[in-house]
Amino acid sequence: MKSLPPSASKGPVKFRMPTAENLVPIRLDIEIDGQRFRDAFTWNLDDPDSEIANFARRTVKDLKLPPSFMTQIAQSLQTQLAEFRSFEGQEMQTKEKIVPLKLDLRVNNTVIRDQFLWDVSNFESDPEEFARTLCADLDIIDPEVGPAIAVAIREQLYEIATQSVSSARESRLAKKGRRGVESISNNKVANGALDLMKVFGSKGTVLRKRKEWYLYEPIVDLLSNEEVEALDAREERTAR
Repeated sequence: MKSLPPSASKGPVKFRMPTAENLVPIRLDIEIDGQRFRDAFTWNLDDPDSEIANFARRTVKDLKLPPSFMTQIAQSLQTQLAEFRSFEGQEMQTKEKIVPLKLDLRVNNTVIRDQFLWDVSNFESDPEEFARTLCADLDIIDPEVGPAIAVAIREQLYEIATQSVSSARESRLAKKGRRGVESISNNKVANGALDLMKVFGSKGTVLRKRKEWYLYEPIVDLLSNEEVEALDAREERTAR
């Protein structure tokens, strides 16, 4: 797998996704009059706001959804983008560290479970490229699996980035006299994070340690149509 150099910046930077492209993970789960629409994708913040309504209109037309879904899709998308933008301009910590990321997804008939370590200080990392490589390595042919993996990774990185904003804020308070707050908050935010240089040296973005291969080995299952229908029915009952 391609290794990318870790970010050279170790101090606070302005909030963004800790990846090469500042794409926002979006997840929609909308139900109207017993009809449910679910989707997950990434959104480019450089796209004009007018594209939100166009996206909602195209989605309703392509999937033949009732017109009432158009407003709900646009509102949900606007809310999630507004939440992301609320962090913009704030400082976030970018100390070298790695964190464990996990995948537990079902996309159509494919179930994939995996866990790996990710360098969140590498602002040149590429979840989409990682997902494509992983699917190729595991002989996953469903074209919808790769994008779903990338979104799942970005959702976890987004959460870590927002926590890093809190960490940077508490670090500033610590410098003003609240000694000890920085170390405590960093331990919380890291959530198992390790010192990248101590563990892996100067290279690597995603890595599985040899002695833990039995823990980090990906698992892929292909479900029958009957199993998928049973799972879908169970999820629908749970949602209600």
